[in-house]
Amino acid sequence: MGSGLAFWRMAAAGLIWLAAAGLPVSAVSAQGWGDAVEGREIAERWCSSCHMVAPDQAQTSADVPTFMEIARSVDGEFAVLEGFLIDPHPPMPDMSLTRQEIRDVIAYFATLK
Repeated sequence: MGSGLAFWRMAAAGLIWLAAAGLPVSAVSAQGWGDAVEGREIAERWCSSCHMVAPDQAQTSADVPTFMEIARSVDGEFAVLEGFLIDPHPPMPDMSLTRQEIRDVIAYFATLK
């Protein structure tokens, strides 16, 4: 349960970042996302050492939410994830993803409902 609370704290920080950047959440939510296939490849490369990024993944850390759990928890409000990926907070490493890579990962999240 502790990791769930940490996720929501990070999600709130993402919303704060969007507001501070002057980006209305509704405008960010309405924008088109990227390529889900590319997003899955990025997630498998950068995220799968900690997160379960796909239902068929064999091994993951027990202390972090799966991508499926994260996708359900944001309930379509993917701008929260975008804000978090733009400005990640520990314990998540800064992977220095480009804006397009972030949009691709978000598009992949959208397939996991």
